[in-house]
Amino acid sequence: MFSSALGLAFHIPINILLARAKGLEGVSMAIWITDLMVVILLASYVLMMEHRKGGDWKEGGWLDQGVHDWLRLLKLCAPCCLTTCLEWWCWEILILLTGRLPNAKQAVGVIAIVLNFDYLLFSVILSLATCASTRVSNELGANQAGRACQSAYVSLGASTISGCIGALVMVGVRGVWGSLFSHDQGIIKGVEKMMLLMALIEVVNFPLAVCGGIVRGTARPWLGMYANLGGFYFLALPMAVLLAFKAALGLGGLLIGFLIGLAACLILLVVFVARVDWEVEAGKAQKLASCDVLEGVKECVNHRTTETVGAEA
Repeated sequence: MFSSALGLAFHIPINILLARAKGLEGVSMAIWITDLMVVILLASYVLMMEHRKGGDWKEGGWLDQGVHDWLRLLKLCAPCCLTTCLEWWCWEILILLTGRLPNAKQAVGVIAIVLNFDYLLFSVILSLATCASTRVSNELGANQAGRACQSAYVSLGASTISGCIGALVMVGVRGVWGSLFSHDQGIIKGVEKMMLLMALIEVVNFPLAVCGGIVRGTARPWLGMYANLGGFYFLALPMAVLLAFKAALGLGGLLIGFLIGLAACLILLVVFVARVDWEVEAGKAQKLASCDVLEGVKECVNHRTTETVGAEA
């Protein structure tokens, strides 16, 4: 949080200076510089923390990981990455489809402005999903099945309330949001209409993202990936194309198709969360933790044995 706040503080003056000097190219340069600054700050923090430990990177550090450890990491992170990417790419495809509408120039302007507000809410969505994943996994690792279940349902309830609040805010600002980006009255009126549909999508999107965080907390990120693949690509996109082009509903049809796909994806994940046996999941977490502990003990014993034999020799 500190690194991001510092990066934002520098981003504003850098953006203004480069935008005046280079125009749109300067804006892109400012974003790159800000991202680089945040990466350097985070990397410096990691190096400082490792240095405070005495610089022994082999005590659970990166250099001490075997092929099996890296494969386990990839097995977890690849579905997590694809879950986010599949959803993000689908929204990008939505913009491409918008460009095929009869009034493409106006439609693309409308969807771009509407999605800018969605990006503001996405930061809240992502935070809720990350917190849900962390809380559930921590409680399962501590063998607290009841508290893991409570964390899951509290997170789901909080996301539903947050989604409703986000939707109400979107509805409340729809009259002024479009005018911040454009003076075209057609675009401004289009933004007012489409933000009503987008508000309904946010009501579904918030709990959907948190359900994804819950399934990640149970070490099943692949489930969220398959749900997004089915909901977005097998249902949302086909329905959006049919409603927008065949039924001639235009941009509204595209968003309605996405709403249907997101709702189906949410139903799948909610059913899974409702059917989770938290005692069994806590037991699985204990087995995994026990295996890691046993492996660490064996490595420690082998290391000490080698040192003893070497000293005796």
